[in-house]
Amino acid sequence: MRLNGKIAIVTGAGSGIGKASVELFREHGATVVGADLKGADVECDAGSEAAVAKLVADTVAEHGGLDIFFANAGISGGLESIFEQDESAWAEILRVNTIGPAMAIKYAAPEMKKRGGGSIIATASVAGLRSGAGGPAYTASKAAVINLVKIGAQQLTGSNIRVNAICPGLIETGMTEFVYERARAKGVEDKLGHLNPMKRGGQPIEIANAALFLASDEASYVNGHALVVDGGLSASHPFNLQAYGRTAI
Repeated sequence: MRLNGKIAIVTGAGSGIGKASVELFREHGATVVGADLKGADVECDAGSEAAVAKLVADTVAEHGGLDIFFANAGISGGLESIFEQDESAWAEILRVNTIGPAMAIKYAAPEMKKRGGGSIIATASVAGLRSGAGGPAYTASKAAVINLVKIGAQQLTGSNIRVNAICPGLIETGMTEFVYERARAKGVEDKLGHLNPMKRGGQPIEIANAALFLASDEASYVNGHALVVDGGLSASHPFNLQAYGRTAI
């Protein structure tokens, strides 16, 4: 019961990482409000300042406070090149993926301060670390999230509110469904994730477990950090073992 008595909000809770996190947080004793455009406890556009403000206010009014906010909602925006994505695509991706977590910090932190502290977590991505894991606007939005949590941690100095990010690698969710379906149709599903040392893609529960750690008191000294959960993908520049005359064990 690592979150016993805690009150939490999880956005993007209708499926994938968000849904797995809601279930896991509840298993560990938290009261959780799951929010999404559909398929969750409450409907919420996580990229809207007014909607996020209302989500926080309603949660506090109904449950008496707020201890955890997992700003997980996000959109991919596809894999078009920088020459194909127009201004409206950039604006929408940044609105949801970057402004959404910023609004989560803005409205969650004052309520957490009233309770003596809390934990804010944002979903970034390995795409935010370097190119090659998403479209240009998506990659830029997730890089911004990584820096956003550092800014948030500094601006909340002395509040006992921690602000961290998770950088997932390839995870089987609704966002990556087209990748998995295409691989299955071609009979090459076993090749998914083959560039990382674990030689596989990840599952939502593996990211939810990381979120549980960051939400809990076990991460009491982890702040302003981007936790990478990618099977080791970003631990090295891609290379071919055989080209160096080596083979895996």
